[in-house]
Amino acid sequence: MRRIRLDIAYDGTNFRGWARQPGLRTVQGTLEAALTRIASSPVQLVVAGRTDAGVHATGQVAHADIDDVQWERMTQRRRNAPEVDDPMEPVARRLMGVLGQYSDVAVNRVSTAPEGFDARFSATWRRYAYRIADQVVGYDPMERHRTTTVRAELDVAAMDEAARGLVGLWDFAAYCKPRPEATTIRTLLEFDWRRDDDGVLVANVRADAFCHSMVRALVGACVAVGEGKLTAEHLRIIRDGLERTNEFKVLAARGLTLTEVGYPADDQLAQRAEQTRNRRDADEVGG
Repeated sequence: MRRIRLDIAYDGTNFRGWARQPGLRTVQGTLEAALTRIASSPVQLVVAGRTDAGVHATGQVAHADIDDVQWERMTQRRRNAPEVDDPMEPVARRLMGVLGQYSDVAVNRVSTAPEGFDARFSATWRRYAYRIADQVVGYDPMERHRTTTVRAELDVAAMDEAARGLVGLWDFAAYCKPRPEATTIRTLLEFDWRRDDDGVLVANVRADAFCHSMVRALVGACVAVGEGKLTAEHLRIIRDGLERTNEFKVLAARGLTLTEVGYPADDQLAQRAEQTRNRRDADEVGG
């Protein structure tokens, strides 16, 4: 078996999330169907971070294991095609031919994965951005699929202070939708707010991993601070309370985009994957 890496972007508006679901249109299902078509046999993907319905991505990463027959079919050169360093390089173009010129999912690159690479378990962090248009900038219909609208003038300085105060290794149970036997302990590496050149508020959120709805909950809590309803200190009190609260709203998926996934150097990929698997196994049995 050979492992390949796919670098992916998508508009999540019309997808029911990443994960394959019977009878529903998902990013994984759409991509696997395209891969299966060019490989002439089933191909399955493992992803760095499973996104929810409506969430977008510009820097998603996945891998697939393909056998020798699939490799030959996927990398077969067309007549007069130029030589390339990586035989997987033209596969992205073939996939886009199957997906369509104006598809809402794009495979930007397909490459041979380094030894030990695992899209999910080798990752050291994931980065998301969240976009909000408040009363300062108003509503732009051209940005409606990737920006949430808040009908208030938000204090970005207060939001930034509140966000930075949540950074660190904590149990984020109060900011996660619970799942059975899943840990809510995460290391939040970066969390800050700014206004871009158009005045849109943009959150930068980076962590080793995220639990379900964590980013949208953190963003919603900061919006409550920006509206003057909560304080930065109160967000820390909520965090330390370890219980879900109705003191703020979890914001819509439309404003959220997975922008980047971080990996260690190639010679550390296998070790990182093993460490992550061992930790995940311990979490799942309550260790």
